Amino acid sequence: MSASTTPSSRPAVTEREAREVAEAAREQHWRKPSFAKELFLGRFRLDLIHPHPLPEDEAAQRGEEFLAKLRDFVETKVDGALIEREARIPDDVIDGLKELGAFGMKIDTKYGGLGLGQVYYNKALTLAGSASPAIGVLLSAHQSIGVPQPLKLFGTQEQRERFLPRCARTDISAFLLTEPDVGSDPARLATTAIPDGDDYVLDGVKLWTTNGVVADLLVVMARVPRSEGHRGGITAFVVETNAPGVTVENRNAFMGLRGIENGVTRFHQVRVPAANRVGEEGQGLKIALTTLNTGRLSLPASCVAAGKWCLKIAREWSAAREQWGKPVAHHEAVGSKISFIAATTFALEAVTDLASQMADEDRNDIRIEGALAKLYASEMAWTMADELVQIRGGRGFETAESLRARGERGVPAEQLLRDLRINRIFEGSTEIMHLLIAREAVDAHLSVAGDLIDPEKSLGDKARAGANAGVFYAKWLPKLVAGPGQLPASYGEFKHEVDLSGHLRYVERTARKLARSTFYAMSRWQGRMESKQGFLGRIVDIGAELFAMSASCVRAELLRSQGDHGREAYQLADVFCRQSRIRIEELFTRLWTNTDDLDRKVVKGVLSGTYEWLEQGIVDPSGDGPWIADATPGPSQRENVHRPIR
Repeated sequence: MSASTTPSSRPAVTEREAREVAEAAREQHWRKPSFAKELFLGRFRLDLIHPHPLPEDEAAQRGEEFLAKLRDFVETKVDGALIEREARIPDDVIDGLKELGAFGMKIDTKYGGLGLGQVYYNKALTLAGSASPAIGVLLSAHQSIGVPQPLKLFGTQEQRERFLPRCARTDISAFLLTEPDVGSDPARLATTAIPDGDDYVLDGVKLWTTNGVVADLLVVMARVPRSEGHRGGITAFVVETNAPGVTVENRNAFMGLRGIENGVTRFHQVRVPAANRVGEEGQGLKIALTTLNTGRLSLPASCVAAGKWCLKIAREWSAAREQWGKPVAHHEAVGSKISFIAATTFALEAVTDLASQMADEDRNDIRIEGALAKLYASEMAWTMADELVQIRGGRGFETAESLRARGERGVPAEQLLRDLRINRIFEGSTEIMHLLIAREAVDAHLSVAGDLIDPEKSLGDKARAGANAGVFYAKWLPKLVAGPGQLPASYGEFKHEVDLSGHLRYVERTARKLARSTFYAMSRWQGRMESKQGFLGRIVDIGAELFAMSASCVRAELLRSQGDHGREAYQLADVFCRQSRIRIEELFTRLWTNTDDLDRKVVKGVLSGTYEWLEQGIVDPSGDGPWIADATPGPSQRENVHRPIR
């Protein structure tokens, strides 16, 4: 097919076709154990996470040495207020980060990188992100989902040798999947890559390209048409941003993260050598999902930074501010918020460090753990920031610049709230994460009984599935009746001045209850289960709480065994687990007592205009224009705002 062929219009796909594309992209088998997968099946495999895994001494020493250099740099060279005010990271800061090796933290030393593992990479993101969240995003978008990680996992040796040294020291990279009309439904991807000799020719528009405005290298997902000699499908390519036909048409501006370089990128007849294709044709979504298994862990790292800062400000402010004769911290209404922030920060660090170390060891499949960490951290960090604003009162709503102008400490609490809000959307919104995790959590059930609830399967397929399901459930269901969680002496190694063993027994019992609830729901709704998104979301949220409780207890015991604030760690883990148990019980109640059915009826009424009268009495300040920008392929009509930093 020639390069001049007009790209096909946006694919029209059915709901089933969209699901099939997503299903084909996910990892189909579990080759390694998974703590979280077992948890959703009602099996509490504490042995998979305890004793808490630790980095090797050499890796820890290398990581600590870099953290010391990075701390000195961000303390002396980074002005977070300036970045917020000017909505841009100064070029000299980016150059300094390059010289420090921060763009090559996860890249192997043989390619000029620092060779840090996930644990110290995340600690570095926590540190850098505390100085300026925009810097944390710049570094993580480059290394977690940009060119380095896909090439590490799927690239050829020649590709690694060509691109990784550049990514380690000089070049910035970005990942381009989203389009103006394509978010979490990649089956509708419209950007095309037409084979033409030894090249592919790219046409299309990509939206929200984090780092895209300053990037030198791009990972681009595009659809290759099926043709003779080409299996086709969504495929990944490394693209040079300065290639003819690549235009950065806009630098986007947002509620928060004002310093990030996020844009709109158009490809018009961009020739990309076949040697720049990552993996095989049709593997693009699998590459993206596999990259995100660990790439998502960068978001919990930023949330840990937020929690630590919230705790610091809450402690200092609540001790200094007095109301009715005593510091506000000693008023229970405020004190409960401080306790929540402290306990939750401990838990988020426990979850992040545990998942990161599991990623480094590569003994476990962490696709669920990584997703749970991202989901849980983004939601809890947002709540912590909101509570900090409440603790600060009117000063929490006031900008840091305004506070400084009138002579008070410039505390950017409102900025933190704005900066954190996107984490509930980035790299899989909370709603999508619920569905993604739920799909993995019920994988064992679908593997044995999926054909039973598939309306398109034949009677023969259903009969075979029924037989397989009978064998599986005959073995599985009896194990959900009793377990170590009912024995008072279980997990006794977690019983010291503060007793955490009861919390682990609760986790074990509750995991079995969660599995029974899932089985009952599948039996009740069968093929309609996938539409019960409210139910599935609550199931996942319960699992997330159980994972966080487990991680907190294991981390507390690690710190106790090391003589590193062990007593205080046990106290924080105990408080967190008690708070978590209250949330879990509420979620269990809401599994069966909720307004899901009524909500669906109201939604139908809203969309049909039944309640349109309720919108009267206002003016709409929104401007004119389409809801979704036109992304028709073709030459750019806009100025190229690409700004490489050299």
